[in-house]
Amino acid sequence: MGKVKKMKMAGKARHKPLEAQIADDEFARPSGRFKMRTRSDRETDEVVEPTLSRNILRVAKEQLAEEGAGTASVKSPSTVPLKPMLGQAESDSEGEGDGDHDAFSQSEEDYEDVEVDEEDEKALEMFMCKDPPARRTLADIIQEKITEKQTEILTQFSDAQSKLSSVSAHKNGFLLHLCKIVELYKGVKEVLAKYRSGKLPKAFKIIPRLANWEQILYITDPEKWSAAAMYQATRIFTSNLKEKMAQRFFHLVLLPRVRDDIAEYKRLNFHLYQALRKALFKPGAFFKGFLIPLCESRTCSLREAIIIGSVLAKNSIPVLHSAAAMLTIAEMEYSGANSIFLRIFLDKKYALPYRVIDGVVHHLLRSVLSS
Repeated sequence: MGKVKKMKMAGKARHKPLEAQIADDEFARPSGRFKMRTRSDRETDEVVEPTLSRNILRVAKEQLAEEGAGTASVKSPSTVPLKPMLGQAESDSEGEGDGDHDAFSQSEEDYEDVEVDEEDEKALEMFMCKDPPARRTLADIIQEKITEKQTEILTQFSDAQSKLSSVSAHKNGFLLHLCKIVELYKGVKEVLAKYRSGKLPKAFKIIPRLANWEQILYITDPEKWSAAAMYQATRIFTSNLKEKMAQRFFHLVLLPRVRDDIAEYKRLNFHLYQALRKALFKPGAFFKGFLIPLCESRTCSLREAIIIGSVLAKNSIPVLHSAAAMLTIAEMEYSGANSIFLRIFLDKKYALPYRVIDGVVHHLLRSVLSS
């Protein structure tokens, strides 16, 4: 019987040497990664035929030419973005502008000259008040309060003349302190008259926190502020004052300045335009202190209505504030400016209460029947 031979297994794995196994355990080896090419990758690598690429380029050029001609025909050559008359606002190193530089660059595209037809302006003047009442400014109101205070003080001193010796020392100290405050804010007044950009005096920033902020503001002479200073003041007072106090600021300071600027230059300075947009952050105070008094005066010109209306049209306003303003304007007598503001609010397509809709309908019916 022959010897049985053992069968050798083909491809039988052999153990690695011990040092190789130890090295594999201590050090990791990266495994080979192979990326599978998909069908889309292969298709993108394919080269486009020369004839097809020429056709694509030709069609693209024709479309660009058509779009350029369309935009040139729509945009009027006389419509040029306004540049600020008193210099661009720059953001300072400590974030004084609060991101205003970016907001300025974004809104410059929407800020344009307003072309008003003379015939339309004359037709609108027929509905304006012939004898407008005298406009009250912040200076008039402060002067009245000073006169009342002086009368009150004189009355008190006349009733207690025996105490004049003890009161005189206290009075002199108070007057000395008051003179220092007046001198300080007269310096702030000079800064605001020449302000273009950068930091504002800290003495000006604390005015909204003062109880007698109107008297202090009167010392700085708001009528002589630069347009950039008016924008910064509107930003500070809008964010720091309560609604009723902000309403007084809009009515006594911002409204006269905007109307005077439009009347003098036939357009609105860019910084004042931005100030109106900042004022809309308190819509209730803006309507009560700016828009409603403007409509009640019945002296709002067509140019003023268009410029101020553009601010309302380009900014988001809560529906409740807009509805209240529409109802108040609808209850007034008909005028061209009032109809422009109502049209702007209606174009916003609010879901208005029935009372507001009825008020607008009656307002228009009154104008039709009266004519």
